Amino acid sequence: MSNKKTVADKDADKQLKDPLHGVTLAKILTVLREHYSWKELNRKVELNCFFSHPSIKSSLTFLRKHEWARKKVEALYLELIASLPAAGADHDADLNADESEKAPDTNNT
Repeated sequence: MSNKKTVADKDADKQLKDPLHGVTLAKILTVLREHYSWKELNRKVELNCFFSHPSIKSSLTFLRKHEWARKKVEALYLELIASLPAAGADHDADLNADESEKAPDTNNT
């Protein structure tokens, strides 16, 4: 038996470490568009595809052709994801607060 990792094992490790693994460019654009406006995206990344008649389709076409632009958009997406609080913990805390405020008082008889 050898302790050497196979090529498949190395690829799997690389995928686990890549925060963009499994996230499509269309998904990235959709999330960014929902969080920012086209105008704000253009201000943050300064790409003409976000300024002149912006759409998901035209932006995807441009970003697939120009790796330098795609890298900028991916970096903005990673920045956004890192800045968002953990949805699960905050969501659970909000739910518990709402439920305690709405709970009927059952001690009155």
